[in-house]
This record gives sequence, C-alpha cells and structure tokens, in this order.
Amino acid sequence: MASTDTSRPNILFILSDDQGYWAMNCAGTPELRSPNLDRLAETGIRFENFFCASPVCSPARASILTGQMPSQHGVQDFLRAGNSVNLPGDGKTVQYLEGRTTYTEILSDNGYACGLSGKWHIGDSATPQTGFEYWNVHATGSGDYYDPPMFKDGELYTADGYFSDVITNNAIEFMEGQLGSSDPFSLNVHFTAPHAPWGPEQHPSEIYDDYFENCGFESVRWDPIHPNHLAKEGSSGSVGTTEEERRQLLSGYFAAITGMDTNIGRLIDWLEENGLRENTLIVFTADNGMNMGHHGIWGKGNGTYPPNMFDTAVKVPTLMSRPGHVPEGVVEQSLLSHYDFMPTLLEYAGLADMYPTDGERPGNSFVPIIGGDSMGANRPVVVLDEYGPTRMIRTDSLKYVHRYPDGPYELYDLVGDPEEMVNEIDNPSFAASVAELRGQLEQWFKRYTEADRDGRHQAVKGRGQMDLVGRPDPFAQDVVFLRDT
Repeated sequence: MASTDTSRPNILFILSDDQGYWAMNCAGTPELRSPNLDRLAETGIRFENFFCASPVCSPARASILTGQMPSQHGVQDFLRAGNSVNLPGDGKTVQYLEGRTTYTEILSDNGYACGLSGKWHIGDSATPQTGFEYWNVHATGSGDYYDPPMFKDGELYTADGYFSDVITNNAIEFMEGQLGSSDPFSLNVHFTAPHAPWGPEQHPSEIYDDYFENCGFESVRWDPIHPNHLAKEGSSGSVGTTEEERRQLLSGYFAAITGMDTNIGRLIDWLEENGLRENTLIVFTADNGMNMGHHGIWGKGNGTYPPNMFDTAVKVPTLMSRPGHVPEGVVEQSLLSHYDFMPTLLEYAGLADMYPTDGERPGNSFVPIIGGDSMGANRPVVVLDEYGPTRMIRTDSLKYVHRYPDGPYELYDLVGDPEEMVNEIDNPSFAASVAELRGQLEQWFKRYTEADRDGRHQAVKGRGQMDLVGRPDPFAQDVVFLRDT
C-alpha cells in the first residue's frame, strides 16, 4: 500500500500558480476561503518567509526541480514556445532541462515511483522526463480552466471538466496505482490555479458568484496603478483600474483558490482514508507570488518593466505537514527559497549522499526545521532572486534590488517600511548597507552563474522566452506599457 516505512516517506508536492504569500485565510486574508490550506497549516508548518528563485512561472519551476538559479539552468522567462511541434501557435519542441539533474530523477533512480499531474510549462509537454513515470500534463501551461488540452504519455487529448478537478482525479488515479506496492511514491500535483483567466465563465459559478456578491475584498491592498505597469496580453490577466474591474478580478482569483483548495482537501482525505497520511510529507507552495493591486500592479515580477521584486511578487505561500513527524501549528520565520527544496527533499528521503555534484547549487537543507529543530549556524541570513538583468538580495531587515547595466536600483528598510513604499537608495543613512549588500549579491551570483546563461546579458523583457538561451532572439517580444495603450 505504498510506503509505510518511516525512513522512506511518500512525498506529495502541491504547486499552485501565481499565488501570493498573502492569499490564504491562515496567512491573514480572512475573506478568502481556504479551509484545507488552513488544515495543512494547523497540522504542520507555515513558512512566513519563503521565496521563489524568480518571480515568474517557468524559471521558478525549473529552479524547484534542479536546485539551480535561472543563470544556471537557463530558463530565464516564462516559455512562449517549445511545448510541442504539433501545437498551434507553437511549432517547436524544446526540452529546456535536458542535461540538468532534478531531484525527481534522483528519487526515481532510488526506488521512488514518480508522477506528475497538472502543469509542466518547462518545454516539451508530450514527453515524460526528469524521472516522472506517470505523466499527465497541461499541453501549454495556462488557458481556459474548462476542457483544457493535455498530454498523457505523448498523446494529446482534451480534458473533460474543470482543470483543478481533472488533475486531482488523475493524481488520485496515480496514488491508487501505488497501493499494491511497498515502494514510496513522489507525486507532484501542479495546479494552474489561481493563474488568470478570472472571468465568471472560468470557475464554478457558485463559488465565483458568492465572492462577487458578498465579498468586500477589504483585506487586499489596492494602490494606484504603477507607472511601469505592462499591458496585458491574452489570458495573462487584466488590470483592476475601477471598483467593478477589481471586484471581477478578485472574485475570479479567490474562486480559483477556493476551487483548488477543495481539491487539496480531496488529496488529504485520500491519504487519510488509505492510512498513508502519517507517512506522506505534504508540501504546498506556489511557483511565484502575485500582486493583485498591491503596489498598483496586477501581475507578478513581469507585471512591470523593468521587473519588480516586491515581496508580493517574490514571496510564496509554503506549508509542510506530516502528522507525528512534522511539528504542528508552527509559523517559521527563517529566510528560505525554492532552491532549498532539492537538498531538503533528498535528505528527507534518506538520499542526502545523492545530492548532485555536477556544479555548485545554492540551496541548503532545512530538514532540521521539518523535524522541529533549529538550523542553528546554518540558518540562511540572506535570500536571493533574479529575473534576467534584475537581481535581489534580501535579509530580515533590508532588501536591495540591482538592475544591470545601470539601474534603477532600490533599497527598502523592511523594519521601518514593511510595505516597501519608500525607496531609500539615495538616503545616505543606508549607503554602507547598499555597498555591503551589492557586494554580497555580486559575489553570490559570481559563484553560481554559468557564463553562457548569465541573466545579466540576456534581453529578458518579461514577455516570454521562445528558445534556449544562446539561440537567435529567444526574448524578442516587444514591451508595451499600460500607459501607452
């Protein structure tokens, strides 16, 4: 019945899409209904300061799997092309992680049955890869919630129903297939929720209508439109410039989260009903954060140009639960990042000695925290992010944003200004801090960057990546500002 060996726990890794760290009831947004995410927080650890490696989908997902930064693995922006040569509007197949070692591949090589249900969006959607033996994925990565195109083991088909329901059904199908084995499983369930589109036709009407008619959205910050806001394209979302537009968008965003939350509850219930809850580590996180009016931005890092590195874009909701093994009801304050997942999950699975040596990786295992201890001297004191030529270093009290080749730069005093409203870059009181943080940032990236994938030298505009770094014009899309439309 899957693994009941406590030294070989099963792993259920749940990933949402464009979910701000704030977007859970248990994280301080009481108007949002997320009872099953709250359930994981109550029976585990909620991480208050967990960060993505890049505030946009594909680079962040590649970093979770490889433990590398975008300037190592080469996925620098969300991927506009490479899903399949047979998909309309795409016309090419690219395996962006080819030659890169992933934690799922290591788990697979060491006796774990690995499955992926949901969003892939790191190129070639038709071909099972990176150790996943079960492969049932969204064909492109985003689009309509109902009846989306999907690939299962190379075959393109149209799913029947609401995507969050569909991939949960598929995930349960995978887990049921493990009941006859004593081997552990590692299942990744990647939702597209709460990524746009957010229209009323996209989500269950009873959920959307309830939010639209009854929610005031008073707990969600709403600022004037940011001067560098990019124009939206297609299904990438809209901009809440009026009360009515904002209500429509937040109703859809909240409905997507509540619909996903219901399905997360189905996954937890299945584990409990089959006696596997105590031997399954459940991990929940998002690929990147999301501004939904915060800082006047409707989007993530690429909601503006140059990209923004506000906490609302780079901080992600993260929960970990395993009753009897992981402390319950804990809020952890340590600075941690997606690049820490690879060493952590491998160590947790008893495979620390399999951590790859094919080049340095920036992550550190936080297994002591999962076990109820402190990381002690190994506790990270900084966390770093990048999006093309934009890079960030953050401590508990300060954040510095550096943009190559010549700015603009930002410095935020997170103690006196936790909402990041005042850029202190020209304040002489912080000059020494700026110099110190800039030096740390440059040394850190010098250590981990691969020269031919260095984001500083890529024309990343937040409009998408069309091919591998190094090929002609992988970032050729134009930038159009909202103010110009």
